[in-house]
Amino acid sequence: MSKFIGTGVALITPFKSDLSIDFEALTQLVEYNIANGVEYLVISGTTGESVTITANEKKDIIGHIVKVNNGRLPLVLGIGGNNTQTVIEEIKSTDLSNIDAILSVSPYYSKPTQEGLYQHFKAIAEVSPVDIILYNVPGRTSKNMLPETTLRLARDFNNIIAVKEAAGDMSQYLELLKGKPDGFHIISGDDDLALSVALAGGAGVISVIGQALPKEFSGMIRNGVAGNAKVAFETHFNLMKITQLIFSENNPAGIKAVLNGLDISKPHVRLPLVEASSELKAKILRELERLGKR
Repeated sequence: MSKFIGTGVALITPFKSDLSIDFEALTQLVEYNIANGVEYLVISGTTGESVTITANEKKDIIGHIVKVNNGRLPLVLGIGGNNTQTVIEEIKSTDLSNIDAILSVSPYYSKPTQEGLYQHFKAIAEVSPVDIILYNVPGRTSKNMLPETTLRLARDFNNIIAVKEAAGDMSQYLELLKGKPDGFHIISGDDDLALSVALAGGAGVISVIGQALPKEFSGMIRNGVAGNAKVAFETHFNLMKITQLIFSENNPAGIKAVLNGLDISKPHVRLPLVEASSELKAKILRELERLGKR
């Protein structure tokens, strides 16, 4: 499980101007992140605009990243939803031979009870041929998976190996870190809290901003996991502004504006999302200039 200690990056799906997938830009993004030290890649998460990607496009994206990666880094694939049976069917029908774990979001919209959340993930754990990383993001799902539910799942299923926790609540992180069984990973899903979580004993982060600044961000997290707080916080403070900017309108419009500023991909997103405003794009470009990236 050490393959998931450090920085994973939630890859965007680059689009051309006609909103078809830009596989050339996707190649560039993957190579950029591998060359600059991230520990693993996450495919088809929220940042990848998974809700507007068709099943055939998802299959093509997986195949392309698998080919480009060529076994160099572990791969995590997003498979989740609010229909338990549909999630199970997707797991069963997807070729997971090159996937190290699935990232499965807590059911959204339906607002199940804590017992409902447990039973949902229990059903998934019983059929998944690969390890599972739970994903708690109540800002999107409207339902917080409480620490006791996460830890119950961690204790009951050996193939549930981690949680990507994104409640934005440091006290909830600490409850998870305090109660977790040996070998279970607490992974930050909040870029702004990732260093603090790593210093408190977390395994690292699945990051959005990390794919744009992989060398700096992954180095910061490695220092955090190692307990090198002073050095790590120097980087954290330097990256605070751009991390705040990318989430100020919507994700992934913000990170796509950053990657456009780095000449890696275009800023296009699919409706109902819209591109970052001209004001935000200008702020991002100024911050990239300050960071010496332009």
